[in-house]
Amino acid sequence: MENMVKITINGEEHEVEKGKRLLLILTEKGIKTPHLCFHHALVPGASCKLCVVEVKEKNKPPKTRLSCAIKTKEGLEITTESAMVHQLRNKAIGDLLKMAPRADIIHRIGEEFGLTTGLKPDGCIRCRLCVRICKDIIGAKALKIVKREGMNYVIPSETGDCIGCGTCVNICPTGAIRSEDKGNVRKIMIRDEVIGRHPLERCEICGRRFATVKFLKHVQELEGSHPDTKEHHKLCPTCAKLHAVKDRRMLAPKL
Repeated sequence: MENMVKITINGEEHEVEKGKRLLLILTEKGIKTPHLCFHHALVPGASCKLCVVEVKEKNKPPKTRLSCAIKTKEGLEITTESAMVHQLRNKAIGDLLKMAPRADIIHRIGEEFGLTTGLKPDGCIRCRLCVRICKDIIGAKALKIVKREGMNYVIPSETGDCIGCGTCVNICPTGAIRSEDKGNVRKIMIRDEVIGRHPLERCEICGRRFATVKFLKHVQELEGSHPDTKEHHKLCPTCAKLHAVKDRRMLAPKL
């Protein structure tokens, strides 16, 4: 047929449609080639640079080209895996990660094709403030440090001691630990992993949900029989202050 040509891909001869984008041919043949920015409805922008292959034409030395930009023609010899191809894909994925370091799809492509992506950043600078304050100040000991692939990670303790106080969230300098109050539940998250879900208690005066049941119980246990307002009333910080002012006024001597 006039619109068909013969090309060689990785040493194997194929008869393919003339003038068709090589990346589409590779996809049709089940030959995996990394790519991100190609769409068949658009003229290739050749932005991601991941779909690089080696191309040899008659009487010409082989050179690397982007398969999204090549149109098939008679006699092309294509190599999809070589040292030069791997090197250029590594450079391409490194450039992409500079712009989008947390993009899951880039890391998945890197893993699939054996490219160097490094560990996916998670926002944590390993300062240990969260672990220390949870242990030394709050006393819950809900967080710990473990080593994975040569790097330290903050994770919840096996005993699940998180009381949902949110102190780790407040002290984290980068926002790697977050909390979310929705309805009557507070979620505590490290990276995007939920490490605690806690029901919230209502303030007895204003009705606002302000603290977790576990946190209030923890405070009561620490204080023992100390004559503190929080031991007798479930009050949010604002109402607790107002209540304390009211008590002081009632106890003040009348002139």
